[in-house]
Amino acid sequence: MTLKIAIAADHGGYRYKQAIIEKFSDIEWLDLGTDSAESVDYPDYAHEMAERMRGGEVETGILVCGTGIGISIAANRHPEIRAALCTNATMARLTRAHNNANILALGERIIGIETAFDIVEAFLNTEFEGGRHERRLEKINTTP
Repeated sequence: MTLKIAIAADHGGYRYKQAIIEKFSDIEWLDLGTDSAESVDYPDYAHEMAERMRGGEVETGILVCGTGIGISIAANRHPEIRAALCTNATMARLTRAHNNANILALGERIIGIETAFDIVEAFLNTEFEGGRHERRLEKINTTP
């Protein structure tokens, strides 16, 4: 069975989005754009990914913009999304294991491409640990 993952980027993350798709060619990618380095608005891509996840088309996604900050903030506006901006593989492993993050956010202007590949690999190969972390997730999902 092939893993299906959504991926999207604004113009600031377009090159890394393409490189990730190429590097991880064994994955079935749902490419939500952008399709060039022409200026676009990152919230559009974060919202589209959240909608696709809400609809059950995919369970996991990767978002890339210049810093990863804006696109992760936009994605996290959706209650069912846990987007984590990671700058190293340890962060990626821990956000999956402890926070059950369902979207990885990357910043093309912040990290090198090989680091991005390491982060993607760690994110995709780490399972949620559950246990004590379930209680914490429930608190995240509860509106105060």
